[in-house]
Amino acid sequence: MNEAPSPRAAEIAAALTEVGDRLGRACLAAGRNPDDVQLLPVTKFFPASDVAILYGLGCREFGESREQEAASKVAEFGALTADVRWHMIGSVQRNKARSIAQWAYAIHSVDSPRLVDALAKAATVALAEGGREQSLRVLLQVSLDGDPLRGGVPIDELPELADRAESAAGLELSGLMAVPPLGSDPERAFAELQAVHANLLRSHPAATQLSAGMTGDLEVAVRYGSTCVRVGTALLGSRPIASN
Repeated sequence: MNEAPSPRAAEIAAALTEVGDRLGRACLAAGRNPDDVQLLPVTKFFPASDVAILYGLGCREFGESREQEAASKVAEFGALTADVRWHMIGSVQRNKARSIAQWAYAIHSVDSPRLVDALAKAATVALAEGGREQSLRVLLQVSLDGDPLRGGVPIDELPELADRAESAAGLELSGLMAVPPLGSDPERAFAELQAVHANLLRSHPAATQLSAGMTGDLEVAVRYGSTCVRVGTALLGSRPIASN
């Protein structure tokens, strides 16, 4: 006789169904195939037990934003499930590049030449030492407001950074990521991002991924070409622990 799911498992299962339905409706409204838009559960600040629940519900890719927390979670959970892919979606310090290259499938927040170089070196070492089997996928974070404190490469510096990332050993340029500026109109922000991405694809046709949209604006992001929506709150609720 099967045991009833725990209250937390039931809560997450219901939320995953609801978000999946939202994403499906958004794709339908935009005239897009739902298979072309990935739902990336953001598990930062949540325990590995929540990741395990999502895994049991069919999820295989997860987003994290702090290296130390992610590495601990990978060690606790990832060893049991080789088919999991971990995405680093938060800002990355260069001195964490070697550690991140050991566990990250993709990094969504690459925004400087020095970071590209650090990640390329780390990924090359990890490949040589058997720490990873494939190149590290990188998405370049675009700044839509020019505020360096919020991360992202200025749009006018993007072509040079893209060239550097594409030619770097150990890396694979996958696409772009952006977060709308605080207080901005998501419609305008994602329209601008779509135009920037279209321009990038002219010189880097393999950089097809567009990581855009979260709990509050995923429908708008899908309308403007997002291929990956990063959803945390709608799936797992408010942060259970403080972010130091």
